[in-house]
Amino acid sequence: MIIGSCSLKIIIYESNSLKDKRQVIKSIMGRLQSRFNISIAEVDLNNSWQSSIIGFACVTNDVNHANEILSNVIKFIDDDGRVEIVEHEIEIL
Repeated sequence: MIIGSCSLKIIIYESNSLKDKRQVIKSIMGRLQSRFNISIAEVDLNNSWQSSIIGFACVTNDVNHANEILSNVIKFIDDDGRVEIVEHEIEIL
């Protein structure tokens, strides 16, 4: 069993309140869960209204497949346009 995990620090430029931030984060997380079948959550910076740390993970039987899923999720978030990825950390177990 291979577990791929990733944490992303993102900036949400159009957010002017925690409500705006949560709306954007919830929208992105919902789309990612249904499209890529991953586990995802906001794991840090919950009270910051323009930045967030999101963590997500996938379970598979192949290292290449785990890398592909994580890369596709990062690309999907990067292409969204509402957020900018500041840094990311990938770990394969």
